[in-house]
Amino acid sequence: MPLIRLDKASVAFGSRPLLADVGLNIEPGERIGLVGLNGAGKSTLLKVITGQVHLDNGEIWIDPSCRIAELAQALPAADERKVWDVVASGVQEVVDMRAQYDELSSATDAKSLAQLDHLLHELEANDGWSLEQRVERVLTRLKLDGEALMSSLSGGWRRRAALGTALVQEPDLLLLDEPTNHLDIDTIEWLEKQLLEFRGGVLFISHDRALVDHLATRIIELDRGILTSFNGNYTSYTEQKQILLEQEERNNALFDKKLAQEEVWIRQGIKARRTRNEGRVRALESLRRERSDRLNRQGKASFNLEAAQRSGKLVAELENVTVGFKGSTVIKNFSASIQRGDRIGLIGPNGAGKSTLLKLILGELKPDSGSVSHGTKLEVAYFDQLRGQLDPEKSVIDNISEGREAIEINGQRRHIISYLQDFLFAPERARTPLKALSGGECNRVLLARLFSQPANLLVLDEPTNDLDVETLELLEEILMDFKGTVLLVSHDRAFLDNVVTSSFVFENGGVNSYIGGYQDWLRQRPVMAKEKPPAKAGLSQAGAAPGTSSQAAAPAKKASKLSYKLQRELEQLPVELEAAELALEVLMAETASAGFYEKDHAVVTEKLALLQEQERKIEVLMERWVELEAM
Repeated sequence: MPLIRLDKASVAFGSRPLLADVGLNIEPGERIGLVGLNGAGKSTLLKVITGQVHLDNGEIWIDPSCRIAELAQALPAADERKVWDVVASGVQEVVDMRAQYDELSSATDAKSLAQLDHLLHELEANDGWSLEQRVERVLTRLKLDGEALMSSLSGGWRRRAALGTALVQEPDLLLLDEPTNHLDIDTIEWLEKQLLEFRGGVLFISHDRALVDHLATRIIELDRGILTSFNGNYTSYTEQKQILLEQEERNNALFDKKLAQEEVWIRQGIKARRTRNEGRVRALESLRRERSDRLNRQGKASFNLEAAQRSGKLVAELENVTVGFKGSTVIKNFSASIQRGDRIGLIGPNGAGKSTLLKLILGELKPDSGSVSHGTKLEVAYFDQLRGQLDPEKSVIDNISEGREAIEINGQRRHIISYLQDFLFAPERARTPLKALSGGECNRVLLARLFSQPANLLVLDEPTNDLDVETLELLEEILMDFKGTVLLVSHDRAFLDNVVTSSFVFENGGVNSYIGGYQDWLRQRPVMAKEKPPAKAGLSQAGAAPGTSSQAAAPAKKASKLSYKLQRELEQLPVELEAAELALEVLMAETASAGFYEKDHAVVTEKLALLQEQERKIEVLMERWVELEAM
């Protein structure tokens, strides 16, 4: 039985339908990726499920026993609350009941005793007596320090606390809206692992194609108010979608050809108005209405970059550069040569020093030691993820034009309204104050501003946040065709792989240079980086456990000779691991296959349990291997 069922559901804002008589079933254990252009109505669909938006027509049915939790897009505040309290707030009603019960427990009057009796029944019905155990289980699973203050945590650890707030509710369905925004790659991969291990269903919106590809067992696309379901992951969806688009184009072409023929016929005069042809006239009128009602696919963003004169061959040269703050070294003895045409990705956790390295390269920061030299004729355009270059009180036009009526792009003069239409801003939308726009629209405004400036050195700090996939793919094409130099900070693994030619990676306390993108780095990085044990639970951005002072790592344990039995066990572990991983791959392929969730519920549940058990088995084997290697 489904958790949620939508039947002929419709929602419209003004004359634009966001949902048009759609149907949707969400089954237990499914991980559904919701995709579509910015503004298509994806967040509205989530709000329909949570009851924040009501349907204009149609029905929504939710299993009465289904618990729904939502991971908010905004990070929880960096305030003085303890992490324990933030996680427990996911079951705030139970927390309040427990507090009220404790307050009344010493009372002896009849009214208080009656309230106590009612609270006792409510607490038993809501499993309120196990509140502490539920919170502690979540804290342990997410490796969070319950005593740490939220103000001591980085954005990634606050995201963990927010996920804990959702998981402590023990939901049957978890709703996620852009959960990876502003997270570094390590945290994104951690989140991905947590969601793969989550036993309930997941409905999520994300622009991170790698996350969608690894996580989704089904894709539903919201396009022009219509929901279309595609079995399989994101890669499978793109293949199926291309076939559908080609078929739609053929059907539209045939329809338009028939309409054109009928329009020629009606203009032949008296023959078309004879009584015996009245049926054909009515059919033509029907064709006209159908053509008028056809919802054309929203236009794709289409923009070009204003190229400046070529810079010198050398863009920047860094020799043994070291820089630190407050006694802590951020970059140490780093050397690199950046040439015209390089597209370099900066990879590392939040707070590692990526922005510091950018400032060194651009000459905005002087190194403590070493030298930085710059090439000639550099013209820099900077994309700031915090959108500090934009004025939220001004309209889109005023933010871009700076008083100009027209912009010159590669020698062609464009009116500002025409230019903004390339970024999917209709004339009336272009006059809207920036503060009224969505996150994706604000990023398109920033791109429009960036690309209106002549540049031969592009510095892009998290340009992918909130952008829909089609705009992301267009941005990739533009950057790959750009003849200048690109410095890119991004936590989008697919974007890095598709754009950059080399990477500067913050790892093992230093910065290393690699050829290629993210996957190339994974293949090339040293073994010590691959097998490095996870950081201590609760690490803050500064690297210390929240609420504690940073401590030096314990010295490695000196190796000792293993007994014959343990040596044999160590030799067999790689073979067992390989077999376990192959079995896991088979199970993952089976659960990701088309039609898997259409099987009998008992079969689906059994396979998902086997998948989880196999993952646990691999973890146990890995832990044992590390243990024996350390002896």
